[in-house]
Amino acid sequence: MPEPVLSNAPEISVTELSQALRRTVEDTFGYVRVRGEVSGYRGPHSSGHAYFCLKDEGARIDAVVWRTSFSKLKFKPEEGMEVIATGRLTTYPGKSTYQIVIDVLEPAGVGALLAQLEERRKRLAAEGLFDEARKRPLPYLPEVIGVVTSPTGAVIRDILHRLAERFPRRVLVWPVRVQGETAAAEVA
Repeated sequence: MPEPVLSNAPEISVTELSQALRRTVEDTFGYVRVRGEVSGYRGPHSSGHAYFCLKDEGARIDAVVWRTSFSKLKFKPEEGMEVIATGRLTTYPGKSTYQIVIDVLEPAGVGALLAQLEERRKRLAAEGLFDEARKRPLPYLPEVIGVVTSPTGAVIRDILHRLAERFPRRVLVWPVRVQGETAAAEVA
């Protein structure tokens, strides 16, 4: 059995090493813009955060979009889509990995966005949604107004008051929670 090699290197804990690695990664790279393909995206987690990977032909990096940033994204990720992600690099000590925490996400180039729009236009046209026979003139004033909100909050009372005062119409209320974890799904 070989003899153990003794060293003068100071002994540090796993936590101390992880914290030092995190400082090194965050201080060295700071804010970055990364181009890659979205992989492993299954929509936002029940927490509201989104987890996926960005990859190219030679590498991959874990990515996370925190709930507060995800709600502000003008463009939502989709599996297989090429994107440019802007965020900061950090480490996740629980798995000894590094990741990008994304603040801004955009399609990779105008061509990608135009291709996405064209694909949607073709899909909707195939469903017949643009056919002339389906088109109807818009009424001058709506007969019924639908409101998606909490039926017990101050907002609906304010809406009903303003409508009765300025624009009396029949109002349909679709009751949903407007706060809490299930609010976004209910409203959608």
